[in-house]
Amino acid sequence: MKIVIIGNGIAGVTAARWIRKHSNHSVTIISDETDCFFSRTALMYVFMGHMRFKDIKPYEDWFWKKNRIDLVKARVTNVNYLARSVFLNSGKTVLYDKLIIASGSKSNKFGWHGQDLDGVHGLYHYQDLEAMERHAAKKIQCAVIVGGGLIGIEMAEMFHSRHIPVTCLVREDSFWNSVLPTEESEMVNRIIRKNGIDLRLNAELNTILDDNNDGIADAITTKKGERIDCQFVGLTVGVSPNVDFLKNTGLNINRGILVNDYLETNTPDVYAIGDCAEIQNPMPSRKAIEAVWYTGRIMGETVATTICVEKTPYNPGIWFNSAKFLDIEYQVYGDILTKPDEHTAQIYWEDAKTHERSIRIQYHINSGAVKGFNLMGVRYRHEVCEKWIKSETHIEDVLQKLSLANFDPEFYRQPEAELIAQYNAKNNRHIQNTSQRDLNQVITFLTAD
Repeated sequence: MKIVIIGNGIAGVTAARWIRKHSNHSVTIISDETDCFFSRTALMYVFMGHMRFKDIKPYEDWFWKKNRIDLVKARVTNVNYLARSVFLNSGKTVLYDKLIIASGSKSNKFGWHGQDLDGVHGLYHYQDLEAMERHAAKKIQCAVIVGGGLIGIEMAEMFHSRHIPVTCLVREDSFWNSVLPTEESEMVNRIIRKNGIDLRLNAELNTILDDNNDGIADAITTKKGERIDCQFVGLTVGVSPNVDFLKNTGLNINRGILVNDYLETNTPDVYAIGDCAEIQNPMPSRKAIEAVWYTGRIMGETVATTICVEKTPYNPGIWFNSAKFLDIEYQVYGDILTKPDEHTAQIYWEDAKTHERSIRIQYHINSGAVKGFNLMGVRYRHEVCEKWIKSETHIEDVLQKLSLANFDPEFYRQPEAELIAQYNAKNNRHIQNTSQRDLNQVITFLTAD
């Protein structure tokens, strides 16, 4: 059987690897971005000088030939599902028995005047990294980043690492407050400004200017009429599924390619995975489109199992994510409401000395079942938090064993006792922290029924 995969990101490559693990089917990956798969989330570290591009390729270049995975560097222009044919910009046609679409995302643009000028780029593709390098080499005087969120802060940190002044325009009144609760969002505001980045809240892009009429961005204006001279504009107002080239091919497409629980499209033997896929019936607390590295990996493994072994539904499990806001590590497990509803209670601790570490635990107000953890500058074990959430462990049981989750270094201040004291005072309780920071206890806890 000949299996063709459009896209060489984490979803497509995982599918190829697992198809090879399960079978001897012919596997071809088509992408016009790079010759070989690379870790997209590590692009920032190449720019910052921490790694070389070859260091962010998880597999050596010989890996693909050895594992009989054919790589084709080309752009797909069209697909004929009746003829089971994929057409390339090179003029060639590739035939398939099964087609997996893993075409990823593209940076959002919202029709701003000047948005297609040179010097206006997102941060998603390898070509975006090349553009940043090219413009940074010109000794640019200022960069403007439009939008908050994780990509925006990454791009700001990249320029900041090269001592290039950065201004961030965020239209909300606090950074990423659509996702982060108020205290955590304000913490990120502080850390951005502490690092010397010009964070402007309630500020929206109006136009991007080309004063010299040379096709290169020279400045931006805000909707308040302010002009900011700059030589680079980073558009980081989210991403959307890269599916425009498929909109007239017969696939059911909404924002992304619509798929069922088995990642099947409306067309026989055609699947969609990763950022370009839109789940028609997402699991509770999951979104229809999740442009996250680990969900792409799970989808790739799932579709390979369905094709080669047995039909398997996609199950991303409990939501989690992790990132860095400059100096602050961020982790989230489960459901965290920015503003708790009538069914949700919470405990919140913040380091009174640094104001750069915090723990938020939300739980059901009646049953006491833990629903989610939001951590800033504190690291908790994924497996421990996930087990507590899955088993709907009572908040008091979690607090008593909270040290099992903490894996910060020993010289870090441990906040568990303060969290318990807060809970006891609020609820007139007298629970104590009974766990010990012992790896053997963690292993016992995770393997217990």
